Amino acid sequence: MSVAAVRPTPAPGARPPRPAAAKRQPGRLDDSGLAHLVGYAASRAALELRKVFTVHMDPHGLTTPQFSILMLVADNGDVNQKQLGQALDISPPNMAVTLDRMAERGWIERVRSTRDRRAQQIHLTAAGRALAERTRRIAATMEEPALAALSRAERALLIELLRKIVPESAAA
Repeated sequence: MSVAAVRPTPAPGARPPRPAAAKRQPGRLDDSGLAHLVGYAASRAALELRKVFTVHMDPHGLTTPQFSILMLVADNGDVNQKQLGQALDISPPNMAVTLDRMAERGWIERVRSTRDRRAQQIHLTAAGRALAERTRRIAATMEEPALAALSRAERALLIELLRKIVPESAAA
């Protein structure tokens, strides 16, 4: 056996060997130095899913944070700005701006809390409830083409595994 044919086995977690430049497709970057990173794979997948979201939700004037807020308020009822910001990891100033825009569009209203006068509860307006229902139906199937390579069980497993990465306190 020749010395050139022997390749050492990389240590666990080590960067895999780079493929020869000749094997790359013209114009395509070699991402083998990133391919072993879960964060890179998750980011690439998120980019594709964001494109899908944009195609389906832009006609309704919704951004990802606005859609998330709409769904959280629709599903939880009594929520305040602070809870929404914590659940979505949105800073208080950015959450205030987002909620202002949603209020201007007639989707939400702020109602002073009867339990804590300093807090404002976020409620959906009739238009907000209608938008939430309409976009919930769209969201139920919009990712299908992007996830076609995965079985239903694989999709469920992917969601379960990704949710395990997020600390329980961040999702509440």
